[in-house]
Amino acid sequence: MSGAARSLLHLLVALLLGLGGTAAQAQQAVRLPSADGKPPTALAATLFKPASVQGRAPAVALFHGCGGVGMNVTRMAQRLAGQGIAALVVDSFGPRRITDACTRNWPTVAQAADRTRDIDTAVAWLRTQPFVAADRIAVMGYSYGGGVVLMRSLRRELAVRAVIAVYPDCALPDSDAAALVARQPTFLALAEKDDWTPVRQCEAMLSRLGPSRDQAESRIYAGAYHSFDAVGLRLTWLAAAGNRSKPNDCCGAHYGYDASAYALFLKDLDAFIARHLRNSP
Repeated sequence: MSGAARSLLHLLVALLLGLGGTAAQAQQAVRLPSADGKPPTALAATLFKPASVQGRAPAVALFHGCGGVGMNVTRMAQRLAGQGIAALVVDSFGPRRITDACTRNWPTVAQAADRTRDIDTAVAWLRTQPFVAADRIAVMGYSYGGGVVLMRSLRRELAVRAVIAVYPDCALPDSDAAALVARQPTFLALAEKDDWTPVRQCEAMLSRLGPSRDQAESRIYAGAYHSFDAVGLRLTWLAAAGNRSKPNDCCGAHYGYDASAYALFLKDLDAFIARHLRNSP
């Protein structure tokens, strides 16, 4: 691959999670000590605190996709903070020295299982913060991060109020015969034309929830592709994309912004948060 082509690929990977932004919110770099003492012993994260908090605020820990922390994750954290919700954006790749997980280093199921530890680390840290309502914490993951969030929350008890997965890699929680149970309200935001983390994989996973299926709600956004929240990104084909929905996890997928899907998603997300995170149980 030529230097120019490599630069273009890196740019596309960086854009995977979106372009654009919103007005800057107060933010702080923090270090999260490992919840179990195993490597990585600390995670880098960015905390977005609401400008004014009366009492303790609800909180959301956000987990990025294969492109690392992108503008769509940052934009969501800013939006949540603007609504009075503390948002913690966790960098799972920095301490692991991962730079390209979308193509040649497509994450394995074992690597995803290891990354579920980051969720416990983030939740444990949030529960100790004096400005956070410990009984009103949610976790939110995008794409690969969404699959990791579901892998963790559906397989064993997780002390959070709600789970949000945005175009998640549902093949991860569905990767073995372990029992899957939705133990808290769970929202899946899916794209109808997604050929990277397709709807059919999530439907297969949801079919395994048994009686707990009532705890999970999904919304399929018509005509949308993967990364429908990547504001400003034209529909793009990434030929080198690792793809768990294809034989041998290879290759290729579309992704790009869809204004209609994004608007509907924000409306659905706000309603879900209002129902499950705003008030004490």
